[in-house]
Amino acid sequence: MLENNKELFDKFKEIHDRYSLEKDSIQDEFNKIGSEVQAVIRAWEDKLCGRSEGSGYANYSGNLAQKFQDEVRRYFPFIDSVGIIVTKAPSNDKEPPFSLKKINL
Repeated sequence: MLENNKELFDKFKEIHDRYSLEKDSIQDEFNKIGSEVQAVIRAWEDKLCGRSEGSGYANYSGNLAQKFQDEVRRYFPFIDSVGIIVTKAPSNDKEPPFSLKKINL
């Protein structure tokens, strides 16, 4: 997976490392590149686990998928933060300033 998409994963690794330091300022860029990375990860997970689910090994396949995702999180701990949208309410006298992070699915 990493070898076949080296350029994309290198780019994501760079922004992932920056994201750990400056989360809010690069969230949009992180989401954009991260969504491409998640699509590649899902495709490879489907290749790894897809056939075993239909052949009666669904329990084994679920465990294998979890191990695969854990291994991805080992290299990219913030991968689950892809898709977060930061919204801020207008700051006026009627409403206090408020920031809420939402996940865009």
